[in-house]
Amino acid sequence: MKILLIGLLVGGAAGLIGALCGVGGGILMVPAFAMILGMGQKHAVATSLAVVVVTAAAGTANHIATKSGFIDWKLVACTAVGAAVAAWYGTDLMKAVSNQNLTRIFGVLLVLVGVRMLTMKAA
Repeated sequence: MKILLIGLLVGGAAGLIGALCGVGGGILMVPAFAMILGMGQKHAVATSLAVVVVTAAAGTANHIATKSGFIDWKLVACTAVGAAVAAWYGTDLMKAVSNQNLTRIFGVLLVLVGVRMLTMKAA
């Protein structure tokens, strides 16, 4: 029950943040698309989300093919449900936010995550 609840909550947060800011490689792609290619923030986020689908599929396929054992499929199932629902509604929210405010949200998220990563103790 605990893994289900945590998976749904983390998935929901990840889906919402991912829909607003891009996920994974979006930390690199969104700024590059916006600053180098001159895309608007919404265009850059949506494009990076599409790229992440392919990237995630390739990485997951490699883990499956090499039998790495690193994928927790129960957690994937729980988290994916929350993430998918939140991402669906998050994209509507992203459309309603201005490019300028979306850029600010993205920047604040990067700073907060970066500070947290720099100050956390190693596991």
